[in-house]
Amino acid sequence: MTQADPFYLSRTRVERVAGVHRRAFLEDGTVLEMGVHGPIKAHYGLDSQPNLPLPVDYLVAAAAG
Repeated sequence: MTQADPFYLSRTRVERVAGVHRRAFLEDGTVLEMGVHGPIKAHYGLDSQPNLPLPVDYLVAAAAG
């Protein structure tokens, strides 16, 4: 294996649902809903958006797991 050869390839698809709402499809069939919540919604005036985890919330959870 050379440095240019990937040791892992993620087969994931992300689609826009509406506004900042995104839906991610993982290779194993898992579907994740992402968006905004709490103070971030208030700061950017996105009160009409549904409360959904931020993409970074999933990263933090994966790192903690």
